[in-house]
Amino acid sequence: MTETFTPPTRFAVPGRIAVSNRAASVWQTATITEIRRETPYAATFRLAVPAWEGHLPGQHLMLRLRAADGYLAQRHYSIASAPDGSGHVELTLDHVDGGEVSGWFHTVAEPGDQVEVRGPLSGFFAWPGDRPALLIGAGSGVVPLMSMVRHHRARRLAVPLRLLVSARGPEELIYAGEYGAETTPVFTRTAPRGTPVGRLTAAHLAPLLAERPDGGWEAYVCGSNGFAEHASRLLVAAGQPVDRIRIERFG
Repeated sequence: MTETFTPPTRFAVPGRIAVSNRAASVWQTATITEIRRETPYAATFRLAVPAWEGHLPGQHLMLRLRAADGYLAQRHYSIASAPDGSGHVELTLDHVDGGEVSGWFHTVAEPGDQVEVRGPLSGFFAWPGDRPALLIGAGSGVVPLMSMVRHHRARRLAVPLRLLVSARGPEELIYAGEYGAETTPVFTRTAPRGTPVGRLTAAHLAPLLAERPDGGWEAYVCGSNGFAEHASRLLVAAGQPVDRIRIERFG
């Protein structure tokens, strides 16, 4: 996600997903094994974490950089990869102006470099694949949602899942090459010819909410403060139960 992190706003009833991981409180050494450019401003960093015990889609970890003089900088970042038991996790980071951690990743880090990580953290925003999921994200807010999409595909889950992702334009759409029929893109500034341009509206959500699978949707919203507020209000106005909305915001 981005350089700053605000704990999730707890719209939904907490504690419905139990997460137990004895290693989550222990700092581990992770090695960067791959760097992939996603957009001009975002890149994915694949980390090998030998003692990683797994995570749930939607969880995040704490990452720590240690300078030679002992100075420490740490940030929370959402996990982008699906849980696959490989001992690897992937983080997709924006390059934040003036960000000391994201700046290091984008301008200094190379495969073979090591960082410290702790996690996975937070079960509130997690989706283990047990209920229909309506995912709504903007910018790098799509990162934890993509973990859910990848999990859904890898496990070939039959439970319904839909993703609505907002970006300024096609060039800033993270994971653009991975989206399929489950995804609806919204472009706020520039768009391909014939595609409307504008902010997320009730009209974008209406066809997704109209599908309403058995048991209804569990909605997951992730993005900036402004986007999270806007999207959650649209959901409530459209009849989505407040206690079935989970929000993670940043910035």
